[in-house]
Amino acid sequence: MTTTWSREDKTIVVQVSGVLTKAEFDICQSEIEPIIQEGQIAILVLVTDFQGWGGDADEWADLSFQERNDPYIRKIAIVGDEKWHDLAIMFAGQGLRRFPIEYFKSGREEFARAWLE
Repeated sequence: MTTTWSREDKTIVVQVSGVLTKAEFDICQSEIEPIIQEGQIAILVLVTDFQGWGGDADEWADLSFQERNDPYIRKIAIVGDEKWHDLAIMFAGQGLRRFPIEYFKSGREEFARAWLE
């Protein structure tokens, strides 16, 4: 699994590949949290060669990161293989969080970036 992130002005770009483990997800969240809390941040998640989530469902039940940081997030765009669409937007909490979350098919990163603006 690989998770890396970078900052582009008011957008955080997270790249995910392989199997996403809770431990790696937690590390990424702790690294980007100070930037998110600067406010009005958009998040672009680029998913390549994704193989799913590791661990059991109980590991992923902690929503404290969302509770602390959702007020500072403007939008989330996810770009990845269409086969992950439903699971990815469910994982991201589309419809349950106060900001919009959209999924874009692989190859549509430019549209995702435009939507985030």
